[in-house]
Amino acid sequence: MLLVIDAGNTNIVFAVHDGAEWRGNWRLATSAQRTSDEYGVWLDVLLRRAGVSVGDITGTVIGTVVPAALYHLRRLCREWFSTEPLVARASLDWGFEIKTVSPEGVGADRLLNALAAHVHYQGPLVVVDFGTATTFDVVDETGSYIGGAISPGINLSIEALHQAAARLPRIGIGRPHVVIGRDTVPAMQSGIYWGYIGLIEGLLVRIEGEFGAKLKAIATGGLAPLFAEGTSKFTAIDPDLTLEGLRLLALRNKPPALPRERARFLETD
Repeated sequence: MLLVIDAGNTNIVFAVHDGAEWRGNWRLATSAQRTSDEYGVWLDVLLRRAGVSVGDITGTVIGTVVPAALYHLRRLCREWFSTEPLVARASLDWGFEIKTVSPEGVGADRLLNALAAHVHYQGPLVVVDFGTATTFDVVDETGSYIGGAISPGINLSIEALHQAAARLPRIGIGRPHVVIGRDTVPAMQSGIYWGYIGLIEGLLVRIEGEFGAKLKAIATGGLAPLFAEGTSKFTAIDPDLTLEGLRLLALRNKPPALPRERARFLETD
């Protein structure tokens, strides 16, 4: 079985694929200080609840935009699952060309979304990922990644509004039924939600116009279903696209070998 780890700025998602289907996925708040043993104890309990044991895991793959979290996640894979994780980076075999000025500077999550979206939906397309940042990533008809746009995520916008305006409260995310709010909180909810719908629709129109051809729009991330309710722009909603990208990347690339000293240690266990 394959353990997939998607480490974002806000959450880390762990998921297990048995070669035929996903057996479960679990979410934990991202913390660079959390140790490999903390991850391991927590994950062991959840795996058992899904009918999976630690010994069932034969491969691991990590995608992260948080470099500080990688050390302990790599140790988790080595010490708990006796595997050397494949770490998503631009130098791997993606099966497509990364047509940017600096491929190494592209976030792993954006490339993973591009890989999974092209395999399952075929380009040309644009993936909109609702995460800590809201990203728009364009894939051409050959599957090549050609770039995109990055805007602040909705939670960042809500927090910034609360912090910068003394009399504005912190609010939750939801779809208002009307645009004209009759009080402060409904007005904020309307501005945040419908403002983001305007951002999404406006950027999709401009991206498609610049690309010069019709693009499928694929929504992903935990908030994708919420925002898809407010617009007809999306061709498909796929909240777990990044996890699928990690699985596909692991299929394309040979798993790395454990460091020699770690392999010798395991032989004596």
